[in-house]
Amino acid sequence: MLGARAWLGRVLLLPRAGAGLAASRRCPGVWPRTWPHRSPSRGSSSRDKDRSATVSSSVPMPAGGKGSHPSSTPQRVPNRLIHEKSPYLLQHAYNPVDWYPWGQEAFDKARKENKPIFLSVGYSTCHWCHMMEEESFQNEEIGRLLSEDFVSVKVDREERPDVDKVYMTFVQATSSGGGWPMNVWLTPNLQPFVGGTYFPPEDGLTRVGFRTVLLRIREQVCPHLPQWKQNKNTLLENSQRVTTALLARSEISVGDRQLPPSAATVNNRCFQQLDEGYDEEYGGFAEAPKFPTPVILSFLFSYWLSHRLTQDGSRAQQMALHTLKMMANGGIRDHVGQGFHRYSTDRQWHVPHFEKMLYDQAQLAVAYSQAFQLSGDEFYSDVAKGILQYVARSLSHRSGGFYSAEDADSPPERGQRPKEGAYYVWTVKEVQQLLPEPVLGATEPLTSGQLLMKHYGLTEAGNISPSQDPKGELQGQNVLTVRYSLELTAARFGLDVEAVRTLLNSGLEKLFQARKHRPKPHLDSKMLAAWNGLMVSGYAVTGAVLGQDRLINYATNGAKFLKRHMFDVASGRLMRTCYTGPGGTVEHSNPPCWGFLEDYAFVVRGLLDLYEASQESAWLEWALRLQDTQDKLFWDSQGGGYFCSEAELGAGLPLRLKDDQDGAEPSANSVSAHNLLRLHGFTGHKDWMDKCVCLLTAFSERMRRVPVALPEMVRALSAQQQTLKQIVICGDRQAKDTKALVQCVHSVYIPNKVLILADGDPSSFLSRQLPFLSTLRRLEDQATAYVCENQACSVPITDPCELRKLLHP
Repeated sequence: MLGARAWLGRVLLLPRAGAGLAASRRCPGVWPRTWPHRSPSRGSSSRDKDRSATVSSSVPMPAGGKGSHPSSTPQRVPNRLIHEKSPYLLQHAYNPVDWYPWGQEAFDKARKENKPIFLSVGYSTCHWCHMMEEESFQNEEIGRLLSEDFVSVKVDREERPDVDKVYMTFVQATSSGGGWPMNVWLTPNLQPFVGGTYFPPEDGLTRVGFRTVLLRIREQVCPHLPQWKQNKNTLLENSQRVTTALLARSEISVGDRQLPPSAATVNNRCFQQLDEGYDEEYGGFAEAPKFPTPVILSFLFSYWLSHRLTQDGSRAQQMALHTLKMMANGGIRDHVGQGFHRYSTDRQWHVPHFEKMLYDQAQLAVAYSQAFQLSGDEFYSDVAKGILQYVARSLSHRSGGFYSAEDADSPPERGQRPKEGAYYVWTVKEVQQLLPEPVLGATEPLTSGQLLMKHYGLTEAGNISPSQDPKGELQGQNVLTVRYSLELTAARFGLDVEAVRTLLNSGLEKLFQARKHRPKPHLDSKMLAAWNGLMVSGYAVTGAVLGQDRLINYATNGAKFLKRHMFDVASGRLMRTCYTGPGGTVEHSNPPCWGFLEDYAFVVRGLLDLYEASQESAWLEWALRLQDTQDKLFWDSQGGGYFCSEAELGAGLPLRLKDDQDGAEPSANSVSAHNLLRLHGFTGHKDWMDKCVCLLTAFSERMRRVPVALPEMVRALSAQQQTLKQIVICGDRQAKDTKALVQCVHSVYIPNKVLILADGDPSSFLSRQLPFLSTLRRLEDQATAYVCENQACSVPITDPCELRKLLHP
């Protein structure tokens, strides 16, 4: 690969791959470390799905000359993206760029005109995508270069995760990291040869300019220039070599292995790797930026359960609970409106990157509910309820679906230029004006505003470090972050703890009402099947743990939305996306965007969680049908495991990948491993257990080498090598005694189990799947519980307290 790199170095006049630029050079033997890398601005560069990356370089590129500045009056003639449904693509519909959506029209044009493709990938709430759109894609000269010399293609990574994964694999393998926006240059047959992330429009002291990159590529690879004749074959050969190397590097297969590795060995190695990176003071697993990583917290809870009598088990529990508490107290949590921001730019969880993603809310609701199960501390259940309150208020469609995200940027005042965090930050003056009431009984003169500012760390000068605000947009502003416990704040002013709690809650409510008058961040109203599946799990699990039917109803409505609007009955397939239309209607693209592996895996998980929360067997039946469809569309019958995309849907892409990392979202293969185990427990179908073992075997090498990259799959490996508990409740679903036993099960943290309701009907779905259920009887006509393993069941139990003792000895 060094030959390819050297050739591209000559072509682009680059001594090495500069800022934001990944040229076709060597393919490293290992992936970049899974922790996000610190970037000079508020971004990250990591191989997981953590978002928003900026770039820098210590090597200047030769200047390409002065370019024109963006027009002060934006061009209002729309390009062809105006016909798309994606909010991200529509954000670019008035660029002076001849954009194409991903599709055959663009590919045919590139081949017919023998032009390279410029592929730009992002999403609608991405801060650095906004920056590059404003700086470069609104620039008339850059737009002309892109339109004349390239076939320019815009992709919403949330609509087409397959396209994103393939070319992000190239960028990450040929540079120090990745992120969004991702910009890659392709041959007409879709093979990458140069790529990077964010580019500023012009060259700086440390960063390569986008205009310069375009000019260098144009000079060497455009067909109307003489150099193309001598460069074309070399470029195509080297591009093919890169693709071949990436294919070999990304191959995941059973190979000669017969069984997956030892769960105990992999589990312990994963815990040790996490322990080495743990932040003792503030929790979390990196210096900065710092991400929530619910998959890691879930692993630590499971590790505690299987090692709870050991020092390492206690340590795992402490690491997870401390991290969740520090996050909830930090500025990464929106203390005024609830919900969590994407990540923290600092080690202390203080100043966040302010966008809010649906998948974070879904997974964190589950994590905080599990923390409550483990600890009994209502602090955690209150946080979980706050997350779901935010989602119900701000990310919910009236028909039951869930929107994707809220942006980080918004105008401080109407008509002003958007700034990051403007909706969420406060000045001391604002708080003082909103909360002027005196606090009675304090040991010194005190207003409600002063009490709140003391507790949440607000200062006159602002509590945001200049190093976290490179553009100076947040000077004098404050992010609310809990600085003291309620007890310390109460003691400081000689007040009762409950009085302080009431005053702070009242103050936050007044800030919330005042914040409603600010311009709101952009809402990405696109609805994704995968993330809706995660949110169904979030509501179902939290509702079940807390015994709140209202929350389970949100999960039920979410599942109904998926079946009504994102499921094609004729083919049995899921659709990837739908969109909010005029008047709150639901619209689809034409042709529809069909689902990817993660859509099936996350929706199946949501349906299984919903069945256990509601005991409505229709959801379990649908989950089984979707799993069958998933197996037909994505299963690798030769190498084991699931491909991320259908073969037909990804036709033309140089790679067909299997996602091998649990990041901001769990890998769909990791979730599928859990789903297969649970479905085997619900039905006894051996095929699903065999598939689970085959999948885990295919990922053996990855788990052995870097288990911390796949903590959710390591959890599945442990579950597969233990005995799954089938907890059967014999009773009437609506009866109080049945509900009491069900709630007892939900109150205990038992990740490796299925909960089955046996209503005594031999013709019911579950009775047909598991014949042994017909042998279980109610004791003295009371709801009765049995804990079964390998179809051998415990003595019948009718007392919830006795059941709890059996489940949690």
